[in-house]
Amino acid sequence: MSPKARQLAKKVAAELIGTFAMVFAGCGAIMVTERFPGSLPSGSVPVVFGPIVAAMIYSVGHISGAHFNPAVTLAFAVGRHFPTRELLWYWAAQFLGAVLASALLSVLLPSGASFGAAALHIDPWRAVAWEGVLTYFLMFVIVSVATDTRAVGVMAGAAIGATVTLAALFGGPVTGAAMNPARALAPALFEGGTSTLWIYFVGPSIGSVLAAVTYNFIRCHEPDAEPKPAKGCC
Repeated sequence: MSPKARQLAKKVAAELIGTFAMVFAGCGAIMVTERFPGSLPSGSVPVVFGPIVAAMIYSVGHISGAHFNPAVTLAFAVGRHFPTRELLWYWAAQFLGAVLASALLSVLLPSGASFGAAALHIDPWRAVAWEGVLTYFLMFVIVSVATDTRAVGVMAGAAIGATVTLAALFGGPVTGAAMNPARALAPALFEGGTSTLWIYFVGPSIGSVLAAVTYNFIRCHEPDAEPKPAKGCC
């Protein structure tokens, strides 16, 4: 195996582990709440998603960039902060990590109705817009702290984790605030409800790409400066 192939394999492994941890903790909290009523404080699920994302960013952000989200990887590729030749590898790792997490949760926890799938409470097209807006602001924070050298990079995990938590707090009751195709797909597969999955692919993808384009427009870098590669994100 060539050095470049070994490096890519390590980055892909980091993405798989980070996405696994996010789904295992976040969707696991939803499953525990449903299977053991009263075991977790009311409204605690959004507080789980944010810190686990932040923790994984600090753990592997220096290895893979810590995307953990196919929509984020797509936006970085569109914004020229990520090599397109690695796009499919990252997507494979993210989706596989999410599915493995849901599979392990199904083994470790008693049977129940929920596997942590995003719940839809508005009509589909409004849901696409809602997920798009939530992901837009998440990606806007990500691209700023991850690619702009003027930002306080050491605070990337805290800023992104806080954004995930806030979005989940007020977006969760509306669409589940998935903001992530991999996080949406894995539990939906185990629940057997995939009819609305397209919402969580289309909305976050559009929102994240628009955010990357917006930040590149307002960045105010030198005219001849090349965009920096992403160094840490969600």
